[in-house]
Amino acid sequence: METPYDRPYDLAVIGGGVNGAAIARDATGRGLSVLLLERGDLAQGTSSASTKLIHGGLRYLEHREFALVSEALHEREILWRQAPHIVWPMRFVLPIVPEGRPWWMLRTGLWFYDRIGGRKALPPTKRVKLDGRMGLQPEVRRGYEYSDCWVDDARLVVLLARDAADRGAEVRTRCAVTKLAREGHLWRIEAGPEIFHAAIVVNAAGPQVGQVMDAAHAPRPGLLRRVRGSHIVVPRLHDDPRALFLQLRDGRICFAIPWQYAFTMIGTTDSEDGADADPPRASETEIAYLLDAANQYFRRSLKREDVIHTFAGVRLLADDGSGKPEAATRGYRFELDRGSDHHSAPLLTVLGGKITTHRTLAEAALERLGVTDNAGWTATAPLPGGDFTPDGLDEADNLAPLEHEITAQAGQLSRATVHRLARAYGTEALNFARGDMGRPLGQGLSEAELDHLTTREWAMTAQDVLWRRSKLGLWFSEDEVSGLKTMLGEQPGTPS
Repeated sequence: METPYDRPYDLAVIGGGVNGAAIARDATGRGLSVLLLERGDLAQGTSSASTKLIHGGLRYLEHREFALVSEALHEREILWRQAPHIVWPMRFVLPIVPEGRPWWMLRTGLWFYDRIGGRKALPPTKRVKLDGRMGLQPEVRRGYEYSDCWVDDARLVVLLARDAADRGAEVRTRCAVTKLAREGHLWRIEAGPEIFHAAIVVNAAGPQVGQVMDAAHAPRPGLLRRVRGSHIVVPRLHDDPRALFLQLRDGRICFAIPWQYAFTMIGTTDSEDGADADPPRASETEIAYLLDAANQYFRRSLKREDVIHTFAGVRLLADDGSGKPEAATRGYRFELDRGSDHHSAPLLTVLGGKITTHRTLAEAALERLGVTDNAGWTATAPLPGGDFTPDGLDEADNLAPLEHEITAQAGQLSRATVHRLARAYGTEALNFARGDMGRPLGQGLSEAELDHLTTREWAMTAQDVLWRRSKLGLWFSEDEVSGLKTMLGEQPGTPS
């Protein structure tokens, strides 16, 4: 059926990952009429399978990605200010080990890292004594400590889409594009039984950008690489709030990050083997690799049965001629197609990118399309729930006033639930955490929160709720999952 809107959209974005949601938000804030189409759930793919860091990428300095590192570092404090409930400063410890880079190289890189990124509130690098602290092997005696930020990646995408919708964008999930065709100066977009029209299409489909280009009969760019990054989750390896940057024997690096209070997340890998699988999964080889990486550093010896959860995502990277997947650039570029006559409705395809640079990527995409009005507005606009100012670097102190408001308004909630609500929703929690929150559904999830997720955040399935809008899937029992599926109208046997 034809779209119910009398006029075509100025811009249609295909892909509800971080890049697509950021472009939709920025464009809507500039006064464009915007349609965002996602074939599954928001952040269902790569954008919920990242290492969950807002960082410059210290290792990219080795590959001389100076412009990318500088751009990303400048974004850290901007993103922290606009979403202080889901973006948090985190200190990283980089141990000095014989098989790693020499201390002077690390110190030089960190000196540079501190100075090219506009760091203001985040504390600088310092040298630290370890002497086996943080659960490390006793021979790991010293290292460096530096600053970056952590982010709830899937919630970031949802909030970008929510802000776009609040500003007037139409957001459609579970709406797969099946056909694209130019009709004069417009695009005709078929998505199941629905038909939309738009003056411009942005292809931000991540690993599926090639499929969208084929549907639009646009020439595919060459030199693209599909690289899978996998992570494992194990019981928490130490009580220290700092994360670890681990140098491995083969020259690669990985992180060990305190996660969800009771766990440690270890990753990522860079593998081109099996990167075409859909959905992507961590291979047994990758799991063994990450376990071995952790066992090089930690006193506690991890085995396969210690792995509680795994996840993997595929990044489509520009092939810059580097032989190793980990060396391929994480920068972004655009392919602009205007049809065979070079004057038809434009198709802009987004290639590459990383979660840290989603905001500047969106600005660059709109600039490439010639949209210049109100440029830069996203640098100061908070995301939904982020309209409070962090007082410092401590998460507990920053969230305490909001937690007091939630407690006063909602009544009998556990401290853990109040903290989770404040951290996930920010001030938006005050819209539903009040009085009677309905039947408890398990692990602090209530009917009121579920209603918020389904009416305001496009959640439709138990997986949407438990693994993307939250990480309650780490704690939910089988009976609790079944009960949630029943409430959402899902069949009990569907995967979670």
